[in-house]
Amino acid sequence: MRIAQISPYDLSYHGGVVAHMASLSQDLANRGHEVVVFAPRSRPQTAPDVAGLEVVPLGGSVPFNAGGSVSRISMSLKAARQMRRYLKSERFDVVHIHEPLMPFLGTTASVYSPWPTVGTFHAYSEKIHPGYLSFKPIFSTVADKLDGRIAVSEAAKAYANRYFPYPYEIIPNGINVPRFEAPRPKPSEFRDDAINLVFVGRVGEKRKGLRFLLGAYSTLRWRYPNLRLIVVGAGVPDRESWRMMGERGIDDVIFAGPVTDEELPAYYQHADIFCAPNTGQESFGLVLVEAMASGAPIVASRILGFQGVADHEQDALLVNVGDEYAIAKAIQRIIEEPSLKEHLISNGHQKVQRFGWARVAGDVIEFYNEIIAKARYPFPTYERRASSG
Repeated sequence: MRIAQISPYDLSYHGGVVAHMASLSQDLANRGHEVVVFAPRSRPQTAPDVAGLEVVPLGGSVPFNAGGSVSRISMSLKAARQMRRYLKSERFDVVHIHEPLMPFLGTTASVYSPWPTVGTFHAYSEKIHPGYLSFKPIFSTVADKLDGRIAVSEAAKAYANRYFPYPYEIIPNGINVPRFEAPRPKPSEFRDDAINLVFVGRVGEKRKGLRFLLGAYSTLRWRYPNLRLIVVGAGVPDRESWRMMGERGIDDVIFAGPVTDEELPAYYQHADIFCAPNTGQESFGLVLVEAMASGAPIVASRILGFQGVADHEQDALLVNVGDEYAIAKAIQRIIEEPSLKEHLISNGHQKVQRFGWARVAGDVIEFYNEIIAKARYPFPTYERRASSG
């Protein structure tokens, strides 16, 4: 097939949607499909995720706040018109839009694509989306134009269905499982004689919940003098985290800073316990899946996005959001119950195969074929190609 992959998010800034779209595109290309990526790209030299793929760059992007983090999307009508002209002048067997309701690239492609069109809904929030409510008739028209809809999790499906009730196929985010399984050297921040706790996430975002892990750590470090906390991710702690570290005398946290995609698996693999104390707004537990693939036992918050990935007492210990005591108790259980630790690791390794690209991309291709077969428009170019063999 010839497939258009469209992202409103800037390729030059790493993020969950960009990573998902790029990895899916790479896997489709590896299977012999012809993939064309449409997205803003403000700095071509910093877009390695789509290396080797045909990319139609659609200008730059602007930052905006969403779900407690900063994203960069195109707000250019000129770029949207450029994409629209390209879609009409070229032939595609399917057009796949990531976040189809995102202006202006997502909405333009949804409305004007002349080919069978699929939209993937990635977002989730516990909060009411004022834009969806205020402009619901417009967004409903956009959503109705899609021939097929994918949600990356039950959480994302519930969020989309709240405003736009349609059938949604759940196909999760994928990861490169072999990359996280392949043994890596121990990073310099780890010590062989220590119990190494690891946190991965944007450090300054409150929704990542670092302050609650710091609270649990401040209690446990007196019980386990060889306990260490290694924080991996860009940014600096928020005000509440700084306050907690000052009040409780926490001066031994190791802030490793941002690491590359190639370096990241090593931090999971050598973690004695991986902790994800997130407070919400997560549509999918990507860090949990990465930790499972790397063989790390997990303590995580009981939020909807994580519950779609992990089962309590099976492949993770799930605790109530913001409960320092519960986080500390779960960490203590893994330290003192080796059989529980092995149980979580073994079950996690089995489950994570569901999220490998071999399975995920296969499900996406199957969905493409279903949509193409029942598309409500005539597609003479595609029919001629199909009949020619």
